[in-house]
Amino acid sequence: MDDPTHLERFNHNLSGELKVNSAKFKQGHTQQLDFFLVLDLEGKVEILEFPVLMLDAKTMNVVDMFHRFVRPSAMSEQRINEYIEGKYGKLGVDRVWHDTAITFEEVIQQFEAWMAQHHLWRKEVGGHLRRAAFVTCGNWDLKTKVPQQCKVSMMMLPPYFMEWINLKDIYLNFYKRRATGMITMMKELQIPLVGSHHLGIDDTKNITRVVQRMITDGALLQITARRDPHYPENVEFLFKNRIV
Repeated sequence: MDDPTHLERFNHNLSGELKVNSAKFKQGHTQQLDFFLVLDLEGKVEILEFPVLMLDAKTMNVVDMFHRFVRPSAMSEQRINEYIEGKYGKLGVDRVWHDTAITFEEVIQQFEAWMAQHHLWRKEVGGHLRRAAFVTCGNWDLKTKVPQQCKVSMMMLPPYFMEWINLKDIYLNFYKRRATGMITMMKELQIPLVGSHHLGIDDTKNITRVVQRMITDGALLQITARRDPHYPENVEFLFKNRIV
């Protein structure tokens, strides 16, 4: 985001924060995709934050970042103020949220322009991702929250949200042990937490660091969940061993 208030609060030095030493790569699987879009939404009532990191599947370096704060559309101003103070006040970013938040519909429009700029998506060819997939830590973000928000915002569910990679399932099948969330993964892999937990952009960066580590260790990231194109509310989970 080019907003000065946003840039002043968030120093997104992605090349320094998330750079990978390719010499440490093991001889593992060649990834079937070119890019991973690591996503970690914030907001239980409505989406409040929409951060995405674009990760090169071959070099494991972050190519770019998309980060927007989202203004709820079905809540009173008083409820929004209480909600944001409780969520972001303790993290010191409530003022930035109020100064920069836009509607979910505007976020999606800007996100689509961002994806098109990186040749990840074209509306003219069906609206699905090209050689890329979303990576989330759990199914909640794309199975539950985005469809809910689309209904509240009176929008159709975009076709690029029809499938995703649940990192918990990849972690279970690769390391042969269960991890209930990002914090557990980071502890087991001895990756120190950076930033503030439950600040979406910081969690997205930390999940990205887990992804980088797993691929460095030789993990293959594959689609773990896919919606029925005719009945999008129906989701097929593609791994037999998965976190329920």
